[in-house]
Amino acid sequence: MVVGDIATGTDVVVIGAGPGGYVAAIRAAQLGKDVTLVEKNAYGGTCLNYGCIPSKAFVTASSLAHDAGNAEEMGIHADPAIDMAAMTSWKDGVVDQLTGGVEKLCKANGVNLMEGTATFADENKVRVGHDGEGQGSESIEFEHAVVSTGSRPVQVPNFEFDGEHILSSRDALALDAVPESLLVVGAGYIGMELSTVFAKLGTDVTVVEMLDSALPGYEDDVARVVRSRAEDLGVDFHFGEAASEWEEMGEGITVRTENADGEVSEFGAEKALVAVGRSPVTDTIDLDAAGVETNDKGFIETDDRARSNVEHIYAVGDVAGEPMLAHKASKEGQVAAEHIAGEPAALDYQAVPAAVFTDPEIGTVGLTEAEAEEQGFEPVVGQMPMRASGRALSMNESEGFVRVVADEPSGFVLGAQIVAPEASELVAELALAIEMGATLEDVAATIHVHPTLSEATMEAAENALGHAIHTLNR
Repeated sequence: MVVGDIATGTDVVVIGAGPGGYVAAIRAAQLGKDVTLVEKNAYGGTCLNYGCIPSKAFVTASSLAHDAGNAEEMGIHADPAIDMAAMTSWKDGVVDQLTGGVEKLCKANGVNLMEGTATFADENKVRVGHDGEGQGSESIEFEHAVVSTGSRPVQVPNFEFDGEHILSSRDALALDAVPESLLVVGAGYIGMELSTVFAKLGTDVTVVEMLDSALPGYEDDVARVVRSRAEDLGVDFHFGEAASEWEEMGEGITVRTENADGEVSEFGAEKALVAVGRSPVTDTIDLDAAGVETNDKGFIETDDRARSNVEHIYAVGDVAGEPMLAHKASKEGQVAAEHIAGEPAALDYQAVPAAVFTDPEIGTVGLTEAEAEEQGFEPVVGQMPMRASGRALSMNESEGFVRVVADEPSGFVLGAQIVAPEASELVAELALAIEMGATLEDVAATIHVHPTLSEATMEAAENALGHAIHTLNR
């Protein structure tokens, strides 16, 4: 028997339970709204299940194994054995704990959870289809909707993901054996993170990138530190090469690339990982039926309240455009929920920090020196090399630097670029400085614990002021 269409109503329907969606659902419920959260796959979205969390679990595990096996100068001699199946199982346990926590938090806050695939029927109704024979569908009438359907990996022509030879990042994070060799297509942040992970696990890694450098979008001196470290780990880079086709060859594959002159190269590997970016999932929910418009890249354009062109339909997270970051999605979800509830909320942040979990890590926030000049500021820059940090040296991780950009006349901190161990943590202090309107003097005058990596932030601010103690002043 097929269950027919059942109609229900709610104040707010949220489509997608990723970092933007579940935050929006919980916050709206906290503010007294009746909320229905629809998720077709797994609570926590791509980030918790197939992206941010599992990749960082692998980053940690691979670094632990590599560091233990390369610490002879510290007097430590070890040869760790890698059990990839056990590592993946541990990673899955971390994911299950977090996704289960999201589900419990939603229920504890009174959010109605619904499993299924939502599509718009019109601007005030969605239809939710349930998987399984005889499950049917149901309609939900709503006053407000929040679209948070996330993004999917971009596929390169002729390189459709099959989970065996051609891997997406999700596939790579589910392997139960370490590949002997891996060809990575794309040297952006995902490609660089996973290249580093597998190189540390003992895989022979080759990276092909159609552009002329790794980590496009980051300043050259920042990207150079990470690329140099990856090369030390054995990663082989080939720039100006676009992947064109592949074929099975023996127990692995051969990938052909082409440069700007039409010259063809061949690379052999056990598997290929394609990591050339992500695109919004806005083509599966029938936005046209609700009158919601997307731009030529498929993103839903929003205002500072996270509203689409249809005022009672909001969009948060990757579907709402760059930067495609989980923490930005969560803030957008919070603002959308508060605005729906009548609160005076808006996306008025001054800067959004970003991190790349390579070795060393990258953390950035706000403006670069060049961007500050373009916007009419008179930038002054201070920098502290990690080789002058006692804590970095005692960790045997002295590559990189902390750089602070400020407006010289006013002293206000405008931005920071960090490439260093724990850069993802260090950047938070400078994000706060920008958000609160702190000056170089404020950062420099704040006593930092010794010996810590965070002292480099203080020293960089002092360097910009011309009176650093532990590095030469400019």
